[in-house]
Amino acid sequence: MPETTLQDTADKLLHTDWIGLYVVPWGTRVLVALAILLIGRWLARRITRMTERAMERVQVDPMLVRFVGNLVYFALLVVVVLAALEQLGVNTTSALAVFGAAGLAVGLALQKSLSNFAAGSMLIFFRPFKAGDFVEVAGISGVVEEVRVFNTVLRTFDNREIIVPNGQIYEDKIVNYSARDTRRVDLVFGIGYEDDLHKAKALIREILAADERILSDPEPFVALVELGESSMDIAVRPWVRASDYGAVRSDLLERVKTAFDAHGIHIPYPTREVHLHPAPAEAD
Repeated sequence: MPETTLQDTADKLLHTDWIGLYVVPWGTRVLVALAILLIGRWLARRITRMTERAMERVQVDPMLVRFVGNLVYFALLVVVVLAALEQLGVNTTSALAVFGAAGLAVGLALQKSLSNFAAGSMLIFFRPFKAGDFVEVAGISGVVEEVRVFNTVLRTFDNREIIVPNGQIYEDKIVNYSARDTRRVDLVFGIGYEDDLHKAKALIREILAADERILSDPEPFVALVELGESSMDIAVRPWVRASDYGAVRSDLLERVKTAFDAHGIHIPYPTREVHLHPAPAEAD
């Protein structure tokens, strides 16, 4: 009796239409799932580009455009993946529960990355700086190139690219040198006590008046601010456009030094006197 049963079972397996019953349906599901992935990814990119172009047309900050574009693309990609899984017969509700549990575990393991993401969102929406601004963040100075999901890209004046985690930026102070249209140049020139103070101030004012980049309102400040140990210190504080700050500062240093040299005004520097005493003679 058992032999007959085994024989019948073998006959049934041999005569079963495996291709029609399993291969064709599952092959169709796999092909449809792949089509959903490919077409869905293409649509996600198209929708992302359309979103970015719409934001650009209303002159949204480029930094915000890229950030929102990344969020839209990843969100659409998640929807596409879930649709492909559902086509394969996967219970998406259970999958979402599994993903949620896995996401919680991953989130606990990647707290720093999530902190960087949250900080990036805050930087985008509160906008303490924008692309093209010269800033000092996390102890690093440079021009903002891009704010990404987890980090910010800076370009230094010697053309280095520095990537700073967003969490470090948001937790530390942010100095934006481009936030205002004008900046004040703060300089101090020390002259000797034997030099003519009024002549030195007059020379500085002439140099300031001859430079068209220096603003007349507010009026440049030139005054004696301190009587030091070896010099009389003159503070010079003109206002310039933010874009002219570096060039004006360097030019003023050179022109004032040249003018002082030409008119016999000295800039003191620290000196030290060394007295040598003969060693006492050794007693016999």
